[in-house]
Amino acid sequence: MEKTLLQSVAENAVFVAQFIGIVVILVLVSYLMEKAAIRRSGSRERVLTTRKVAVCGMFAAIAAVLMVLEMPVPFAPPFYGLDLSELPVLVGTFAFGPVAGVLIEFCKVVLKVLFKPSSTAFVGELANFVIGCSYLLPASAVYLLHKTRKNAVIAVITGTLCMTVFGTAFNAVYLLPKFAQMFGMPMEAIIAMGTKVNPSIRSVTGLVVMAVAPLNLLKGGLISLITMLIYKKISPILKEGSKRTGKR
Repeated sequence: MEKTLLQSVAENAVFVAQFIGIVVILVLVSYLMEKAAIRRSGSRERVLTTRKVAVCGMFAAIAAVLMVLEMPVPFAPPFYGLDLSELPVLVGTFAFGPVAGVLIEFCKVVLKVLFKPSSTAFVGELANFVIGCSYLLPASAVYLLHKTRKNAVIAVITGTLCMTVFGTAFNAVYLLPKFAQMFGMPMEAIIAMGTKVNPSIRSVTGLVVMAVAPLNLLKGGLISLITMLIYKKISPILKEGSKRTGKR
């Protein structure tokens, strides 16, 4: 029993270290993206300001609430669900840049755990963070090139496709095996949960292709559509303080 407990503690410590490492890498990537865009535009805008941090905190709180309000979907096993928590994250990313987006994404996950403790040994939280970033960073990269409505449409389509492809592969290669390891559950049992929902699911590949991929497409499509409907209306409000200081 003692050995099992020590192994569990060690596995959790390694997992947390991996999570932190991923956060650091994504913050660095987003910082380099944003600095390159600032240099290209000739702007003197700072990556983060006090006002940006304050608004990001507000967006993170809204996103955390939306993350808690996860809804089941009929084509996936119960440990997968649909939430719209990336909506305020994407709006914050478009308004304040990719660094703000990654920070909102991370703070969202932290706040969610405070609201509702993890039921997946934090594997679900890691998945939400990383796959969320796989949506917002490509979308932000495209939008930073030209901040027009047409480019915003291209950006959200790009983000949705990237999230779908990356999320599907990431689940198959890392998340599902990690979930099985952390819970001491054979992979066959996880696949069986998918088979119960869809008899065509008989393998890990089938599970991610027939459950994860359509879930990410649905989530990305909904978030993209809502963002395009509301962003133009709220963008002037979000940027009002920056305009007064001449930073945007």
